[in-house]
Amino acid sequence: MAVLLRTLLQPGRPPGVLGRSLGRREASLGTGSGAAVRVRFAPSPTGFLHLGGLRTALYNYLFAKKHGGSFILRLEDTDQTRLVPGAADNIEHMLEWAGIPPDESPHRGGPRGPYLQSQRLELYAQATEALLKTGAAYPCFCSSQRLELLKKEALRSRQIPRYDNRCRNLSQRQVAEKLAKDPKPAIRFRLEEEAPAFQDLVYGWNRHEVASVEGDPVILKSDGFPTYHLACVVDDHHMGISHVLRGSEWLVSTAKHLLLYQALGWPPPRFAHLPLLLNRDGSKLSKRQGDIFLESFAAAGFLPDALLDIITNCGSGFPENQMGRTLPELVAQFDLTRITCHSALLDLEKLPEFNRLHLRRLVSNETQRRQLVEKLQLLVEEAFGSQLPDRAVLDPAYVERIILLRQGHICRLQDLVSPAHSFLWTRPAVGRTQLGAISEQVDVIAKRVLSKDRL
Repeated sequence: MAVLLRTLLQPGRPPGVLGRSLGRREASLGTGSGAAVRVRFAPSPTGFLHLGGLRTALYNYLFAKKHGGSFILRLEDTDQTRLVPGAADNIEHMLEWAGIPPDESPHRGGPRGPYLQSQRLELYAQATEALLKTGAAYPCFCSSQRLELLKKEALRSRQIPRYDNRCRNLSQRQVAEKLAKDPKPAIRFRLEEEAPAFQDLVYGWNRHEVASVEGDPVILKSDGFPTYHLACVVDDHHMGISHVLRGSEWLVSTAKHLLLYQALGWPPPRFAHLPLLLNRDGSKLSKRQGDIFLESFAAAGFLPDALLDIITNCGSGFPENQMGRTLPELVAQFDLTRITCHSALLDLEKLPEFNRLHLRRLVSNETQRRQLVEKLQLLVEEAFGSQLPDRAVLDPAYVERIILLRQGHICRLQDLVSPAHSFLWTRPAVGRTQLGAISEQVDVIAKRVLSKDRL
């Protein structure tokens, strides 16, 4: 931080933002110029991977594989106060479980690492220094109390809270005086009045005059950690990201990112903002919904291909919607130009039927059927254990026969160890009271059954 702040007091510093013009962007996908296609999935490990994140990761994976490119996992862990223990490992593990492992990641490594933002702080400091030197950024000495008062006053006046850019026009003398008292201020980016237009590969031409509705954003916090806006621009540049496929909630923020690219003199990637994945009733998927996490689906016995199938079936990006598509088929059929602006409505009540289709496909393959036999053997032991009267029910031939006979009647392998199917593995235990309600000859019947068992 000290290196950054020394640049503020250099004489002759130009007041405006330097950098080259973005110019006009091509309407094509930009995949035929010979440049490598590199996309990234960049979640924050503030929670475990859920269906919304899986869909964003999947579309990036499909685009990369469709064009012979690389799929990168980068974890945006700069908000250290909100990190969830185990979330970083869970995200990468669940991507691998889903069958869409990254080519480069924190675990796998790669040529453009590290892949944790908390390990890339020097890059953000260098970019911030460059912005300070050109006047595109400035230190902000406003206290958290003052910023909170600004927010409360705006809300009281029924206005959108925004920073009033108070520190933007401080003189060098004022900056020096304040630095003596506060040597670690936050750094803000100077928004320009005319934000560049850009052609989103899904939403078409866009221009958002963010300076007219927002204050200058913080790009580097006083603790030396960047905010999302700076970090994603710096990382996408240094990692050679060619296309940014992310949720449509970031569409408006793209104007700020383009201004940062322009100020740093870097060519921007192409952007494609994906419409939201919503619940069937149109409400947003929420991390508070315990049933949307991949870990929950895996534990419940749902297959990865079924999840990939349903989250693509309810949206766009393919010639037609059809059930039962495998991952290779999704790669072959995926077309970014077919993605529409309409949100995708996810009906999870249909998931069991999707799972049934993919389970039958696994059963039809001899190698995968053997794997199902092994899984079902474990499930039977877990469910019944000492209740098994005869270990012969775990014989692979018997278990395989059960799977083949019941494949069209179940949605998950776990269904075969439900109470409704317990007769396949254990002898029914019927109490005397229940038998008496069926027949008055319960004692006679019991004697005859027992005498036959002795034979």
